[in-house]
Amino acid sequence: MRRLFYKGLLADTIEITGSDAHHLMHVMRAKAGQKVTVVDDAGQVALMEMTAFREEAVTLTLKERLAANTESPLELVLAQCLLKADKMDYVVQKAVELGVTEIIPVKSHNCVVRYDAKKAAARQERWQKIAAEAAKQCGRTALTEVTPITDLSKLLADNGGTETTEIVFCYENEEEYTVKSCLQAAQGKRLVLLIGPEGGFTLEEAAQVQACGGKAVTLGPRILRAETAAVAAVTVAQYENGDLG
Repeated sequence: MRRLFYKGLLADTIEITGSDAHHLMHVMRAKAGQKVTVVDDAGQVALMEMTAFREEAVTLTLKERLAANTESPLELVLAQCLLKADKMDYVVQKAVELGVTEIIPVKSHNCVVRYDAKKAAARQERWQKIAAEAAKQCGRTALTEVTPITDLSKLLADNGGTETTEIVFCYENEEEYTVKSCLQAAQGKRLVLLIGPEGGFTLEEAAQVQACGGKAVTLGPRILRAETAAVAAVTVAQYENGDLG
């Protein structure tokens, strides 16, 4: 059954507009009496019936409220250094499926791709659409936000050195401190996983992250591709501190 995210709070009758209404009317060829699952801004879930159609708007009527919270207890942020387009698309999709709360695309020294302001905005919009579709497909009860692309320095300034946030960065030059050990010792309520680009982090960047309180960890004896490292790290974090364990 199709899942929709509604900007507002559930009521006996609501109206869906925009791309979701267009998809229902012109792609799915929906008819009165068909049902959809709707999630509102407060994470409430309901079964609703399509009852009326007008130009680019669909009216839904509440049939049954559902107890269906699928969110992880862990506030998990993926800070992913920019990857080539198809790889970044993949990471966004899988991170949402695994329950990530927020995705922050990060510019670092060894990123292969470079975007001007217009291209960066277009990429963010694309990744947000991918995140929304992944959330619908996997039954999330909250949308994952994909933020604008940010510099590594700004990411650290915004997230480093706080008692409530732990920064864990997967670093190929770290050989002893495991991600498991780091996660088991983590005290913060919010976890930021920092994953490098195809070319990895520079020594200067690694020092900068650690100076801001970031913990360098290893994901094991094999060198993982950046997109593999992202999925592996998120999975381990959810297993240790989230809802996969």
